Formats: sequence, C-alpha cells, structure tokens
Amino acid sequence: MQLKMCSVHVTDPASAHEFYTGKLGFETLVAMPEGMLFVVHAPGQDVGLLLEPSDPEIAEPYRAAVYERGLPAIVFGSDDLDADIARLREAGVSVVGDVMTDPSGRSVLIDDEHGNYVQLHESVS
Repeated sequence: MQLKMCSVHVTDPASAHEFYTGKLGFETLVAMPEGMLFVVHAPGQDVGLLLEPSDPEIAEPYRAAVYERGLPAIVFGSDDLDADIARLREAGVSVVGDVMTDPSGRSVLIDDEHGNYVQLHESVS
C-alpha cells in the first residue's frame, strides 16, 4: 500500500514532531533529524502528515498570514470533541476560543505551538 500524505508548514519540524507525537498522540512514521524530515500519523490512519519546514521566501509569509488571521492550517476529525478537548488541555495544549457549532457539527481551534492553528471537528451524527 502506498502512503498517502499531506503537509503542514511548521516553524521547527523537530520540535513540532515532539508536539504532534507527545501531546496530540500521533505516531512517528519517519524521523530523520539530520534532514529535518518528520512524518507522523494518527493511530489507525493511513494518511501521513509531513511536518514541513517553512521556507522563508515562499511558505513562511503564507503560514504567518493564516496564523495571524486565526485560520486553521489543517483540520482533524474528532469522534468526541469534548473528550479530546479535555485530554488536550490535560496535556498542556492551548485551546483557542470556544467550541463553535454550525450545521456541519462542532469544532474548536488549538494552537500547535509551531505557528499553526489546528481545527478539531466533530461531525453531526
């Protein structure tokens, strides 16, 4: 099976790897610190997340603008948003604002400590 992958630009890939594995509970697929290459995935999922360094000339202005506007860089699904929020707060993750509700479900933003907001979304059942 071929690995599917998406990426998120981070300010420090090695430190982001520690955050995504240590606080969010992702697992390491690839860790090559010498090449600043880190790929993680959520347990049981077949999509890897490349923690990509922000290139100062291209990606960094975009990453910074998205963050400054309070927009999520990536969205992760949640089966139980309230339990995930409690677990993440216990792990020291910054939850930004209140839970938002719309016709698609409920969501909240967290700060990944590496220049991004991540949206957690629980779909309407």
